[in-house]
Amino acid sequence: MHQVTSSNRQQSCSLSSSTRDRHGMPTMSTKLVRGKRTKILVLNPNSSQSMTDGMQAVLDSVDLPQSTEIYTYTGPASSPASINDGDDIKQSTEAVLSDFETHNAFDGILVACFSVHDLVPKLQSIRALPKAVTGIFEASIITALSLLGPGQKWGIVTTGKFWEKHLSEGVIGFLGSEGGNSNSKFAGVESTGLNASDFHDGVDPSVVRDKLKSATKRLLAKNDVGCIVMGCAGMAGLEEIIRSAAAEVSGDVFAYDILHVVDGVRAGIMQVESMIKNNKLRRHWGS
Repeated sequence: MHQVTSSNRQQSCSLSSSTRDRHGMPTMSTKLVRGKRTKILVLNPNSSQSMTDGMQAVLDSVDLPQSTEIYTYTGPASSPASINDGDDIKQSTEAVLSDFETHNAFDGILVACFSVHDLVPKLQSIRALPKAVTGIFEASIITALSLLGPGQKWGIVTTGKFWEKHLSEGVIGFLGSEGGNSNSKFAGVESTGLNASDFHDGVDPSVVRDKLKSATKRLLAKNDVGCIVMGCAGMAGLEEIIRSAAAEVSGDVFAYDILHVVDGVRAGIMQVESMIKNNKLRRHWGS
């Protein structure tokens, strides 16, 4: 397996990517993030280590028991550096599956790509892997719906134009809306015109800020939006930009006291943790 890292507020350990098994073949590299006993893998299916690193602040901020270990994995070199369309989803799926070591003991896996990613159902179907597998896309939908007040809607700000249709159809499919009609609580998707990798590499931060604020304002213009989902793992840590845009539109009280902003990585970790606990409860009753 390629690069897996994990960090811990109290301790850290790592296995070098040059570590080899008894056959002389390279083995996956891991770095402990925190805790022990319960192990969650945050799987970044693209090959951008900087994007994985950008999730670190969010991972550190998640309120989990210290007994929970969080590991991160970055896709191999054969995976695209940024997942920007359906072809990239397919390529990253094939690259990760060819690299992934199913014998590694994780209690849950979070696919950290905000898309209808093929890795989610494929990993769920591998018997050697845990049943607590989901993606940040799916976890964000569940979280957003749980946060809405009466009459409120939720929406997504994302990267390129491709994702507007892809994610809108994905929401319909995930919620099982009949006849292809979107849920009445879903305000839609607004794109920034950026790629996932642009949020942490190569693009002037002021450009990123302006484009993300513009997309946020277009979404808020649809009225009654009480929750905004950051529709890209590369947006991790950029919540302040969205709230700043909301403050310019509707004032500080709305932006900082009323509006919910969902970070998919944070929502995903919390969702996987809940899934693990429920799986353990099921095993308890089945024993």
